[in-house]
Amino acid sequence: MADLAHKVPEGRYGRTTGRTGGAGGRSDARTDRRLKITGSVLGVLMLALIGWIGVSYIAGQDVSGELIKYKVVSDNAVQVHLEVRKDAGVEGVCTLRARAEDGGEVGRKSATFDAGSSRIDEVITIRTTARATSGELVGCQQK
Repeated sequence: MADLAHKVPEGRYGRTTGRTGGAGGRSDARTDRRLKITGSVLGVLMLALIGWIGVSYIAGQDVSGELIKYKVVSDNAVQVHLEVRKDAGVEGVCTLRARAEDGGEVGRKSATFDAGSSRIDEVITIRTTARATSGELVGCQQK
């Protein structure tokens, strides 16, 4: 009876740790190696996918803009300092908006940039329907 307490039934509890001896240890080592290889391949594929998505996102943006600063000049206008980067042969459009203190939109303007230069630094005035407290860049895209 004491001998049964030390020996577990073959194959009943998954992997063997060498207690029973025999070929079970070699099978477990082979399974571990396969799992490590499979995990490594899946990890490399996942990193490659993330890299591909990142590169395609960055490369897909033909026109990008950055709001440098804004200044509320009156109850009817906001000046926005905008920097746009694009390919030299591409026409671009950037949409700007002005917001009131409560967050509501009080002005919107689409600024068009002709093909020619690849970097444009410009101050644009947005006319508003009420006093604005901020100006923001909604987005830029190829025309």
